[in-house]
Amino acid sequence: MIELKNITKRYGDVVAVNRLTLSIPRGSIFGFIGPNGAGKTTTIKLLGGVIEPDEGSVHIGGIPMKTEPEKAKQLIGFIPDRPYLYEKLTGMEFLKFTADLYRVNEAGFTAKAETLLKRFSLYDWKDELIEAYSHGMKQRLIMSAALIHDPQVMVVDEPMVGLDPAGIRMVKDLFRELAAQGVTFFISTHTLSIAQELCDHIGIIQKGRLIATGSLNDLIIQANATSDDLEAVFLKLTLEENPYHPHENLLK
Repeated sequence: MIELKNITKRYGDVVAVNRLTLSIPRGSIFGFIGPNGAGKTTTIKLLGGVIEPDEGSVHIGGIPMKTEPEKAKQLIGFIPDRPYLYEKLTGMEFLKFTADLYRVNEAGFTAKAETLLKRFSLYDWKDELIEAYSHGMKQRLIMSAALIHDPQVMVVDEPMVGLDPAGIRMVKDLFRELAAQGVTFFISTHTLSIAQELCDHIGIIQKGRLIATGSLNDLIIQANATSDDLEAVFLKLTLEENPYHPHENLLK
């Protein structure tokens, strides 16, 4: 469902992403972790078609982002770490605005929007201006908007920021439910416990290069670690004196 093939992105002399190759199948929840400045945000921008790679290719559902960007982006829902919203719109108006961008069928919009607002405990606030929402409510509205067009791929940056424990549990359950229905998730996070609990496979990026990828057990083997705790495995891999090892470990 997601194919990144040898993508490279440079900013001047800095190589932000260096020959990154990933194959993520339909219905997977893939976690993407790494130190600050490792290349996670650049990878998300490349994956979403916000920027183009200097080398390599991005395919979403078999559609090339370079030559058919609108068609590829139609398959993607994006949840950023910070909700950017038009605060003079109501919650329902924002969902309608987003639905129009994705050309959601007019006839089915209201029922779909109301279902999402109820799911995210926002229905009673649907006609209130977004400026009156708390940070957690804004984050839940962004999630509702990301799902309004029934995307096949969800790109998620720090999904639990601003959510209370009940909200975190609801989002975890929702992600698992959607993955079971065939939605593919690409989740970037610093919260390693979330990645360990939620993700089927995990990739670790450092200084723009993928240094390990696979299931938690795969990472334990690659790190030659004695602990099954992702934090311990992550630290062992990223703090090695020479952490770079070639990986062509595509997920099957």
